Amino acid sequence: MIRLMTPNDINTVRQIAEISRRRAYEGLLPAQALEQSLNRDYSAPMLMKRMEKTTMLIAEHEGMPIGFANITRVDEDGDAELTAFHLLPQVEGLGYGHRLIEAGISRLEGGLRLFAYVEGPDSEACSFFEGCGFELLDEFEELFEGYPTLTAQYVHYLKTPALV
Repeated sequence: MIRLMTPNDINTVRQIAEISRRRAYEGLLPAQALEQSLNRDYSAPMLMKRMEKTTMLIAEHEGMPIGFANITRVDEDGDAELTAFHLLPQVEGLGYGHRLIEAGISRLEGGLRLFAYVEGPDSEACSFFEGCGFELLDEFEELFEGYPTLTAQYVHYLKTPALV
């Protein structure tokens, strides 16, 4: 089941993010950088703000939260961004990730493009996004909590661009 996040999910969302990020980025990013990012991005006040200003979706398996996706609202250009996406490792491959993406896309009324960014880049995450219909747009270097990393930018076209 996919549903909207509630304040009761705050601690669970942080736990899922912590487990998922450590698994994905261990060896790619320093532990200190991951911890700083988790403390900032997954604090209770920040998660409350995300629930108010964006769409926070929770995936449940047998009544237990096992993943989440955070998607911005569509802007004036028709763009939205998948700002966070995490699943517990034991449920990867069961279809919950695709269901989260589909549920998020279904909420992007009037949207043209959904962007996603993958740090590292994490090859499993890149393969997942490509399997969901995202296309690689660019790869560039940036700083993650002060540490240089390669980031892959993906786009999912929500509507077919008009032919010129």
